[in-house]
Amino acid sequence: MTASGIADSAISTFTTRERQRFTDQNPRSVALAERARRSLFGGVPMHWMADWSTPVPLFVERAKGARFHDVDGHAYIDFCLGDTGSMFGHSPDPIARAIAEQANNGLTTMLPGEDAVVCGELLAARFGLPFWQVTATATDSNRYVLRWARAITQRKTLLVFDGCYHGTVDDVMVRYRDGDTAHRSGLIGQAYDLTQYSRAIPFNDVVALEAALAQGDVCALLCEPAMTNIGMVLPEPGFMQQCRELTRKYGSLLIIDETHTISTDIGGCTQLWDLDPDFFVVGKPIAGGVPCGIFGCSAAMADAMQHVRQQASANSHGHGHSGMGTTLSANALAMHCMRANLEQVITQVAYDHMLPLAGRLADGFRRLIGKHDLKWSVTELGARSEFQFCPQSPKTGAEAEAAFHDELQMALHLYLINRGILITPFHNMCLCCPDTTAADVDQLIATLDEALTELLAIPGARE
Repeated sequence: MTASGIADSAISTFTTRERQRFTDQNPRSVALAERARRSLFGGVPMHWMADWSTPVPLFVERAKGARFHDVDGHAYIDFCLGDTGSMFGHSPDPIARAIAEQANNGLTTMLPGEDAVVCGELLAARFGLPFWQVTATATDSNRYVLRWARAITQRKTLLVFDGCYHGTVDDVMVRYRDGDTAHRSGLIGQAYDLTQYSRAIPFNDVVALEAALAQGDVCALLCEPAMTNIGMVLPEPGFMQQCRELTRKYGSLLIIDETHTISTDIGGCTQLWDLDPDFFVVGKPIAGGVPCGIFGCSAAMADAMQHVRQQASANSHGHGHSGMGTTLSANALAMHCMRANLEQVITQVAYDHMLPLAGRLADGFRRLIGKHDLKWSVTELGARSEFQFCPQSPKTGAEAEAAFHDELQMALHLYLINRGILITPFHNMCLCCPDTTAADVDQLIATLDEALTELLAIPGARE
């Protein structure tokens, strides 16, 4: 029996019909996909762009607010929003203006401007950590913070939660399997043993957390305050506070990655839940869709970072190099856009609009689950909500993964796409932005209702 309770045979029938519908109504995407195969590996500029539910990639012409249009002239309500890269809408007017303002004033110079100072002040006021650095992506931020953590603590082992998401940092590509740490499946070209200096444990498991930290070799716990990529997994009450207490007890640092969970509150879960991290990371939404990442640190960490830099310089017998940073880090365009985003886009007014809509969406999912007598659950966090193919919301990454039913998920996503609605691929997460409307939410619920009605009407659909 599948986790979802719906038979694969019915899903196959349903999917075949929807794939043909997509092909029939998207001739220009089909033609562009064929053309792209002659110059782009896999027919897309990044290989995972071909991993959606559609028979060929859906090619986009333009996007604005909570909408985008494809090359065949179809309009879509977007609940994916670039998997949070456009968390506050596509091309917000202040970001569009900021790009235009900076376009003729230099894009990258390897030097700071006033925007950098203002951004540092705004970040400190918003997230509660006094000192900041700017990178190109959250992956870079996590990679550099890990370097700092190892240098400060003089320990090498990184602790992560099973099913975590921290971009493409090599050290986090591990899973918890049968009591041990193992490589994440699907890694390509991995040359060294990641388990030597990375350790994975289940989320929400205080006993495992303390046992891992008590070994005395953990430089830092790198975690999301709620997991968002394996499927949404919320912390049990008090769990994140125990993460803070136990890392301090055993001399490890706490790194909070809020690249996705910043959708929860204007100060992220860090401020909302008073998490008090040593380091704090945010990536893709921070500059309004322009590539940019940030990390902040406490005053104590800033002092420790300065100390290790001085030591490194003294020991280098010449010009030292931290191994951190890229030429495009903190470029002028990203800084100008981040300033506009923090001042004019990521506002309390935006959250006051987004959060109730996400609650409306979660309630709609619950009504559908009840109406169709499905043993599914709904998890919500701030402006995000997700329906999952399990009776109760998962508490660990393993539980979330066990509820996957890839064929069903992709079939439902394709049905929605064919009717002008996009949700996040690879799981069933939906994000509301400041441009999302109640009518958009209701249309998603109504269309998903139609999909389930049609699917469950196929003979043998229910297992």
